[in-house]
Parts: sequence; C-alpha cells; structure tokens
Amino acid sequence: MRFQRRAAAVGLIAAGALLFSACGSDNNSGGGSAPQATGVTCGGKQALKASGSTAQANAITGFVNTFEQTCNGQTVNYTASGSGAGRNDFTGGQTDFAGSDAALSSSDLPKAQARCNSTPLNLPMVFGPIAIAYNVPGVSDLALDGPTAAKIFNGTVKTWNDPAIAALNPGKTLPANPIVVNFRSDDSGTTQNFQTYLNAASNNAYGKPSTQTFNGGVGAGARGSQGVTDATKNTQYSIGYIEASFAQKAQLPTAGIINAGGGSPVALSTDNVGKAINAVQVTGQGNDLTLDLNSLYKTTTPGAYPIALATYEIVCSKYADPQTGTAVKAFLQTALSPQAQGTLTSGGYVPIPDAFKQRLSTSINSIS
Repeated sequence: MRFQRRAAAVGLIAAGALLFSACGSDNNSGGGSAPQATGVTCGGKQALKASGSTAQANAITGFVNTFEQTCNGQTVNYTASGSGAGRNDFTGGQTDFAGSDAALSSSDLPKAQARCNSTPLNLPMVFGPIAIAYNVPGVSDLALDGPTAAKIFNGTVKTWNDPAIAALNPGKTLPANPIVVNFRSDDSGTTQNFQTYLNAASNNAYGKPSTQTFNGGVGAGARGSQGVTDATKNTQYSIGYIEASFAQKAQLPTAGIINAGGGSPVALSTDNVGKAINAVQVTGQGNDLTLDLNSLYKTTTPGAYPIALATYEIVCSKYADPQTGTAVKAFLQTALSPQAQGTLTSGGYVPIPDAFKQRLSTSINSIS
C-alpha cells in the first residue's frame, strides 16, 4: 500500500481510532467483524482475561473478533485500563496477559517471573506511526530531519525560514513567520515516544526528558490527538505531532522525514514504517522480543520512516495452567493471521511486516 507525501500522506490509514496515545488516549471503536483465520491451533481456556494499554485497544478489538470466529466459544475480555495497570494486573495474577506501551522494567521483571514461574515474554504485536503535521500556507511538501525537528519542538528554531529548515528544503519558498508548536497538554504515550524520537534522532539536541508530559517549553497545549489536530488545522504557521489517522482525516500535510542515514525525505506509509520495523534491533533474549526503539528512531535503512512505536503483549512462556497457555497461544496466533492483520489499518495501525511476523510467530509458538 503506497501513500503520497502531501495532505494524503497517510493515505489509507483510516481515521477513527486514536492511534498510540497511551495513557492520554482518545479511543474510538474499531475492528468490526473479521473473517475466520486459518493456521490457528484452538483450544484451552474459554475466556481469557487481559488488561492494559489503551493505545492498542482498537487493535485488540479486531484481534478478538477474529479469535471468536476462528475458535468457536473462546474469547478475550480486554480492559483498556492503561499500561501500568495492565502490568500490575498481570504480575499480580489477576489477568492472563497484559497489553503495555513498554516492555517489563527491571523492577517488574522479578514479579512477572514469580507470577509465571517461568520466563515472561514481551511480544511487540501492535505498531503505528506518528506524523509531524503542519499548516504553512504555500508549503505542501516539507522535509525535516531529527535534529531540525528537535530544535523546532524545543524552540531553538523559531521561524519557518530558519536556515536549518531551508537547508532541507532547497528551492522552496519558506515564510519568515514564527513557528507555532502544538503539543498534547494531557499525559500521553504518544508524547513520550515522540520525545524519545527527538532525543535519539538528534543526538540529544532536543535536550528534554522523554516523559508522557511534553517538555519542549514552547507552543500551545491541546487535549488529546483531536485537540492537537484541530489546533494545527486552525492555526496558520503551526506544527504538531499526531497519530497518522488524524492527519489523514483532517487533510493536513505531513513532513517527509530524513532518517539517520541521510538521503531523501521518507513519506509516511505502511511500507516505509515496515522497513523500519524490520530493521529494529531486539534486545530480549531467546523468545523475548523486547525492542531497542532507539534503533528504530535512529534507523539508517533507506526508505524507512523512523517515527513509529510499538505496544507489547506480556505473557508467560509457560503457564502453570496448560489450558491458559494453549488459549493465549491460539489468540496470539490469530492476531498474526492475515484476517486479523487486515483489521489494523481501519484503526490507524500498521500491519506487521512479514519478516518481523516470522520472529513473532516463533516466539508465540513456544508458549505452553
């Protein structure tokens, strides 16, 4: 699926779900009914219980629809309570798996090991891009790189015709107007991941903490992704970071990003995000697929769009109750099926590319 760089830069990533806004998420319904998946070994516990990330809630809806139609009589009851709550529920033995915007921390790991009585696995199952959207009259094709974006969002680069922006956009007429930065005023996993990108891709030129609160110190705050979208659409000479589906729905142009390898700006597309996902480094051992997201943000892969993030399913490698392990494996096998993956774009997510899907499949099939 190809996308254009301009106002339709996110093309077929449909509006509706608020993609990856984590603890400050704005959820919409997604998924719909899904066809039956093949190649899934059904069985085990009839009703799994899970909780956690609000960012992946709409993806889980599509996965559950496929699971229910594939494994008759089985389901997953997922509560979108936030990543921290999901990890706590899982380590406390209240749920069968957790959805999380981050892998288990060093402080969570011993509790998860005790809960599982086996090695816990972090499986990145849901991916999605973040767009840098802008509203500059007369400019419909803007290129940015990590260092320049970092300096825009921390206020170092103040005008649209700043030499740093002009150098990336030769031959384009850039106005002298001040840049208006729009940011999330609520705590948000999108904000945290975007700031992590700014720090990683700029060799810390951003210089601000990568927390769920925007720390750039400039601009105007708006609540939720819709708020930032509206502020950017309604304010000339402004710029903001939003989930891709919101940029598409609002017909806002989005910047092409020059990744750490240099070269041409890379448009936001499923193919280009997939290139970054395939190149991401895994720091987990064995079947644990904890990711080094800095390797994604700092990717040098030609044509890879570098601003994307992942949410995990946290599971036991071996469950004390074999029926639970069988059902968790079946659900995750279903989630990798073409039928379930086909539900993702309607929620603004990116289907898992084939190369990375194989790594996930190996880990999922090891669950017992």
